[in-house]
Amino acid sequence: MLKLMLLPLAAVVLLLVPFALMAKKIKSGRSPKGAFIGNLCTFAGVMLTSIIVPIGNFVSAATEEGSAAAALSTGAGLGYLAAGLSVGLSCIGAGIAVGAGAPAAIGATSEDPKNFVKSLIFVVLGEGIALYGLLISILIISGIGG
Repeated sequence: MLKLMLLPLAAVVLLLVPFALMAKKIKSGRSPKGAFIGNLCTFAGVMLTSIIVPIGNFVSAATEEGSAAAALSTGAGLGYLAAGLSVGLSCIGAGIAVGAGAPAAIGATSEDPKNFVKSLIFVVLGEGIALYGLLISILIISGIGG
């Protein structure tokens, strides 16, 4: 029982370390390079903790043999992780694309109103990246069940 409580506590502590490092760097006015390295190290620690928990059999999802509901396998968990990453990373990419394209589109439209449609196309193409990520995640999730 103690092991079951310590591992999530360790994950929470590892997730809070980058915020403490970043706050210290901002107050001192120094370069955030050390905070970035600390963030990478804590990310590796959280990932290592998430690998140790299933392999070490600290958490068991026992089901009855006659039960229709089965426990999620590691493959299904990785599928859900992949679906989440595909949506999250595609939305980050779309945000970067729209963040760069929208101000340029506004500037081009303010100089010549005829450029509105052309500039709107570039903004919509940036938002399409997020839709592709959503479609990929739907395909991943539908493949997990079958």
